Amino acid sequence: MAAIDKVRIIVVGDSGVGKSSLTHLICHKEPIKNPSWTVGCSVEVMLHEYKEGTPYQKTYFVELWDIGGSSSHRNTRSVFYQPTHGIILVHDLTNRKSQQNLNKWLAEVLNKDGNSKSRTGGFDSYDPEQYVGSTQIPILVIGTKVDLAADIRPNVTRRCSSIAEECGADEILLDCHQVRSLAAGSGSAVKLTRFFDKVIERRYQRQGDRFSSYPTERRRPKSYID
Repeated sequence: MAAIDKVRIIVVGDSGVGKSSLTHLICHKEPIKNPSWTVGCSVEVMLHEYKEGTPYQKTYFVELWDIGGSSSHRNTRSVFYQPTHGIILVHDLTNRKSQQNLNKWLAEVLNKDGNSKSRTGGFDSYDPEQYVGSTQIPILVIGTKVDLAADIRPNVTRRCSSIAEECGADEILLDCHQVRSLAAGSGSAVKLTRFFDKVIERRYQRQGDRFSSYPTERRRPKSYID
């Protein structure tokens, strides 16, 4: 049987925003019963049908690397960031600070790939637009706990987070305890599928009607991160 190609997607955000619940829901199609704090990194794997229903349909492994959000592990997290083929930024809709910190998380991941334009300026001077255009790494923003946020911020579902707008990224708002949050055919499920397809396209260059990966030893254009 032919080997199945894979992509690695980094899932980052503050501690307690629901990254483990999110990755479990995406990969197992059911809520996690007893989520625990992630120490270091936890990896979930799923099969994804690229361009399902088209002549280009092909099966890929999607690895979701759930990175622990504790600030005490900041200096050691870099070992999980290479290679990075896609980034999911997760924030808690009941916690504005977790949304504001997504800039720092994106900067941290991209800095590990040597693409920082503001190393000397620190995270406070970080501009998402500077990074996204140069790295070409697909980004998806996900806001969790939408069920709780509705009582606190009535208009929470009507506007995108600032980082999603700055990066030109899709955003999904969901309740990780409800399977219907990612029900097939729903807007959130469509956005997630579109994101996975984009990650695969950026990871593998299209040649004619087929996709083939670049060999590791081959020199690649700077716009590709591996």
